[in-house]
Amino acid sequence: MHGIPLSRWLFPTAVLLLLLLAGRPWLEHWLITLSAEPRAVTARGDLARDEAATVEIFEAVSPSVVSITTTEPDNSPWTRNPHEVRRGTGSGFVWDELGHIVTNFHVVDKATSARVRLADQRRFRAELIGASPAHDLAVLRIDVPISRPRPLPIGTSADLRVGQKVFAIGNPFGLDSSLTTGIVSALDRTIYSEDGMEIRRLIQTDAAINPGNSGGPLIDSAGRLIGVNTAIYSSTGGFSGIGFAVPVDIVNRVVPQLVALGRYVRPRIGIVADDEASRIVLTRLGIAGVLILRVEPQSPGARAGLVPTRLNAAGEVIPGDVIQSVDGETVARMSDLIDLLDHYEIGDEVMLGIFRNGAVEVVAVTLGGQPPGLD
Repeated sequence: MHGIPLSRWLFPTAVLLLLLLAGRPWLEHWLITLSAEPRAVTARGDLARDEAATVEIFEAVSPSVVSITTTEPDNSPWTRNPHEVRRGTGSGFVWDELGHIVTNFHVVDKATSARVRLADQRRFRAELIGASPAHDLAVLRIDVPISRPRPLPIGTSADLRVGQKVFAIGNPFGLDSSLTTGIVSALDRTIYSEDGMEIRRLIQTDAAINPGNSGGPLIDSAGRLIGVNTAIYSSTGGFSGIGFAVPVDIVNRVVPQLVALGRYVRPRIGIVADDEASRIVLTRLGIAGVLILRVEPQSPGARAGLVPTRLNAAGEVIPGDVIQSVDGETVARMSDLIDLLDHYEIGDEVMLGIFRNGAVEVVAVTLGGQPPGLD
């Protein structure tokens, strides 16, 4: 017989038959073993335009975002050795070339010390420079000898529109340099802090903000700071779709004072008022506004001739001036007046719409700062 010997032909055939008799799983394993090599990579191509833009924003901004760890005294009755224990964590960002770091007041409130960790993992002890609880803002300072991170570019919040894309960068649950995206969900929101203080004019966003994000920046699509992430609305402590940020226009007005003075000095007109007293008197008059109970001596209000509430010889209450607007913006209660004045600088002139002796008048007042004797 010519060609391949019968014995050589029969052997591989017998092996194949044995494999088939052994069952399909064994055969499949044998075939897989023969082909167990990495698969070829499919070319991805360029990132989508919005993806590339997001990556660019994160890479530009994240080096300026920091992690903040605070401590407090250990008052445990189980130890006789006083020492500090970790209080909490938060985020912040570089404000200027001098090492100032902006964060939330509630991040550092009641802490005895704070440490700042940069994006490159260098750690520095921080000094508290100033705070404004009313705005939930605080300024720390660190001494960075070399390779200082760049300050964030500053944007504006005055022209924000609902629907704009935003980015939040921070350290949620201690996870460094986390990025979340979303939109501006609403503007001019008011919330209350844990101690009951009213915080107004906030940006609402659906970009995920969780514990540890507080104090981190809210960024627009141009990579500019537009807010400081400050709070979430949640029944569980985790993010549920509603976060809030202090608008950058407020930040850019408050932070320079915290750096220079260690505190925020509100523009003021120097009056004393009370919403409950206003309600009782003004309901009788059928008008709305802030009733001036007293005008402080030598104050801007006194120099402008504002009239306080007083008693006549018969002991009857003679209502003083009622402030109803500031530069055309309606004032219904004292918090409205404080909030509106907060958008001006000390030395600015405002036009108060007042109700006096049954008629509406306009009075010009130059805003002052710290009351005399309290400097």
